[in-house]
Amino acid sequence: GGSVKTGKMPEGEKTRQCKQEEEQQQQKEEQEGLIEFYGSYQELFQFFCSNTTIHGAIRLVCSKKNKMKTAFWSVLFFLTFGLMYWQFGILYREYFSYPVNLNLNLNSDRLTFPAVTLCTLNPYRYSAIRKKLDKLDQITHQTLLDLYDYNMSLARSDWSVLDTRKRSLRSLLHHVQRHPLRRQKRDNLVNLPENSPSVDKNDWKIGFVLCSENNKDCFHQAYSSGVDAVREWYSFHYINILAQMPDAKALDESDFENFIYSCRFNEATCDKANYTHFHHPLYGNCYTFNDNSSSLWTSSLPGINNGLSLVVRTEQNDFIPLLSTVTGARVMVHDQNEPAFMDDGGFNVRPGIETSISMRKEMTVRLGGSYSDCTEDGSDVPVQNLFSSRYTEQVCIRSCFQLNMVERCGCAYYFYPLPAGAEYCDYTKHVAWGYCYYKLLAEFKADVLGCFHKCRKPCKMTQYQLSAGYSRWPSAVSEDWVFYVLSQQNKYNITSKRNGIAKVNIFFEEWNYKTNGESPAFTVVTLLSQLGNQWSLWFGSSVLSVMELAELILDFIAITCILAFRWFRSRQQLSPLGSPPHSHDNTAFQPEAPGLAAPHRFTVEAVVTMLPSYNSLEPRGPSRDSE
Repeated sequence: GGSVKTGKMPEGEKTRQCKQEEEQQQQKEEQEGLIEFYGSYQELFQFFCSNTTIHGAIRLVCSKKNKMKTAFWSVLFFLTFGLMYWQFGILYREYFSYPVNLNLNLNSDRLTFPAVTLCTLNPYRYSAIRKKLDKLDQITHQTLLDLYDYNMSLARSDWSVLDTRKRSLRSLLHHVQRHPLRRQKRDNLVNLPENSPSVDKNDWKIGFVLCSENNKDCFHQAYSSGVDAVREWYSFHYINILAQMPDAKALDESDFENFIYSCRFNEATCDKANYTHFHHPLYGNCYTFNDNSSSLWTSSLPGINNGLSLVVRTEQNDFIPLLSTVTGARVMVHDQNEPAFMDDGGFNVRPGIETSISMRKEMTVRLGGSYSDCTEDGSDVPVQNLFSSRYTEQVCIRSCFQLNMVERCGCAYYFYPLPAGAEYCDYTKHVAWGYCYYKLLAEFKADVLGCFHKCRKPCKMTQYQLSAGYSRWPSAVSEDWVFYVLSQQNKYNITSKRNGIAKVNIFFEEWNYKTNGESPAFTVVTLLSQLGNQWSLWFGSSVLSVMELAELILDFIAITCILAFRWFRSRQQLSPLGSPPHSHDNTAFQPEAPGLAAPHRFTVEAVVTMLPSYNSLEPRGPSRDSE
């Protein structure tokens, strides 16, 4: 019999084989490091939990033999995740609400003195409309006599020369009779007859009726106070008279020296270059001091001696008593390049009184954009600015009303500037404008027109906080010589010392002024810091841990796509019309034989094999030489 010879592999060949296998293994490891993916979701999750720096994740796999611990740590882990993202939601909601911090600063500097507007508080009986006003007074006298049995003592000397045959006076009489002042029952007495003993004069409301052009609809403008009713009715007809003037300059009858007896600022006398004049329909002649932007007054020191001091005449002469029922003057403090809305911010100065007004300047600077709906200059507000001044909220609101007035009523309200191509309302041309105006005014106050929503606050605004003190001036012991000197200086014979003059002092209370500013309370840096704090609190990890989580998500998506692609390819290969399994040389996603039930791995470019054991370095069987 033959014998089988066995022998060992030569040492050189053995070394060469080991190097060759090591090189093959190294090449395979390099390929796997670039393209290998996990074979299943379980393998991916197990690798992530075993190697991530997120606290608690490793407990999901290290205790896999204890299902109770695995379930406990799973619930705890995902509960912590949910709580963290709940906190994230709160942080994001706070960030996108754009909160602000209020910054309060006190500044010390030379202060620019504001503009000061002073009005006579009584409209003047201008010569251009004197005859029409006298006729209106005559009609009002008869109306008061009919309603209240009151014989008003007016200057009737001119009434006899009024020629009612003149066309203008006949027109005035016709329109006044079309809108008469009437007595109306109160709401709870409308069912009682007029001659009922339960109804007296105190149970009536006074008002006037304004009807549409075809008289199909009427608007009842009623007042509980007869004084308010008479004044509003007279004012309505007075505005119509003013609107009939072709040129507003005809009403410019300024008499500065007859109204301002004395004007001093910072111990220096004022001159005509320091004021401008305008006419207000209800407040008469108005004078604005320090409105010239080229030479503004500045206050270097606070106190009454470093401000504006005025002595004004308050005695009424040739004014309209039915239009104004008060005596004195009206003053308003406002910023330069802003119109003086005397109805809003002004207050009255009493005659025979020295009024000392101390001011405190306050600036407000708001954040625009997403932080508030303020506007920088009004260019982004859908309302045309009709005033020759910069944007303010009140300017926008009045412009909005005037534009709606022109659109709805066909004419403009006399108190506000004219839009291009429009004309002022006058019932000789626009018969039913009064009806349209009062209906529109009711809608305006109810914000049906939307003016209060369209007009936004400016991002930067200056306000003056005022406080006033009063004292009698001149005093009882000094009034004789004061009135005598004033009468000699101004050539004016003061008939009523108590109501003849008044003094006004306007000054800064202190040198400091306050600035209210806003700054973002939640920036991007703050948001990232808060998110990092929450992440560290719940998981004790860092930014790199977030990147690990992002890598997990990307790997999950990649495996899902690969498995879906393999499933789709396998369905095509198993299809009767599909090509044979080996018709294409595509080893990337080559499925194994259908008969193999064991799970299989896959790679993108090369088949992944298990690492060789150390036993593979030894000879695997008898040498061929021994055969």
